[in-house]
Amino acid sequence: MRPVSEFLELSATGPVATLTINRPAKRNAMSYEMWSALPGLMARVAADEGIRVLVVRGGSHFCAGADIAEFSSLRRGPEGAARYGEAVHDGERAIARLDKPTIAAISGFCVGGGCEIALACDIRVASPDARFGITPAKLGIVYNFTSTKALVDAVGPAWAKQILFSADLVDAGTALRIGLVNEVAESLDARVKELSEQIAGRAQVSVRGAKKIIASIVDGGHEDDSVRALYAEAASSAEYAEGVSAFLEKRPPRF
Repeated sequence: MRPVSEFLELSATGPVATLTINRPAKRNAMSYEMWSALPGLMARVAADEGIRVLVVRGGSHFCAGADIAEFSSLRRGPEGAARYGEAVHDGERAIARLDKPTIAAISGFCVGGGCEIALACDIRVASPDARFGITPAKLGIVYNFTSTKALVDAVGPAWAKQILFSADLVDAGTALRIGLVNEVAESLDARVKELSEQIAGRAQVSVRGAKKIIASIVDGGHEDDSVRALYAEAASSAEYAEGVSAFLEKRPPRF
C-alpha cells in the first residue's frame, strides 16, 4: 500500500498492516486533516482481505496529542469546537470499530489525542520510556464521553479521575500497573512483531468473533441472536475444520 499523506503512512508486510504517525517535528501531534483521514484509512484496512492485524505506531514519540496550534483557528467558538471534536471522535471510532485486531506500539509521549488513539486499539504495548497523559484540564476542554468511557474501561473510575483531574503524565510502569497498557517491552519493535504475527496466525473466525463479543460485553450487551450467530459461523467454518484436523493429526494448524 502507498503512503496516504505527508504525516500518516499505511503499509503492509504479509498479513500485518502498520499505520505510522510520521510528524516528528510536532512530536506526531494530530492535525484536523490527519484526524479526518483516519476513517478512510481504516476502511482500506477493513477492505483488504489479506490484512489480519493492524499495528499503530509513531517514531520516537507515539503521539503528543491534537495540534493545539490549530485551536485558535479551526477550533474557535462552539461551532468550530464541535466540528473539530467530531473529526477527532470519528477518527477514534474508526480505529475502535475496525473488525480486525489492533495493537498500539507506544514509545515516548502518548498524550491527549495520542491516548485516545492508543485506547481505541485492542492491545497496547509500551516501551519503558513511554509517558501517558490526558490533558483537557490544561485547556478548558471537557473530554469526549466515548473516549472517557474507554479510559474508565481500561483503568477504572478512580484512576480515570486522577488522570483527567490532574492532567499529569504517568510513566510506563504506572501505566502497566493500572491497566492502561498490556505490556512494557524492552524491545518494543520485536515484541510487537512477535505478537502481531502470532495473532495473524490464529483462526480469524475466533479472533474476530472474540473482538465482537468483548465489545458487546463492554457496552453492556448479553448473549443474543447476533452472538449465537458467531458460534454458528465458527462451527461451519473451514478454520474450525482445519483446527480440529490439526489437533487430531498432532500438527500446527494452517489458518
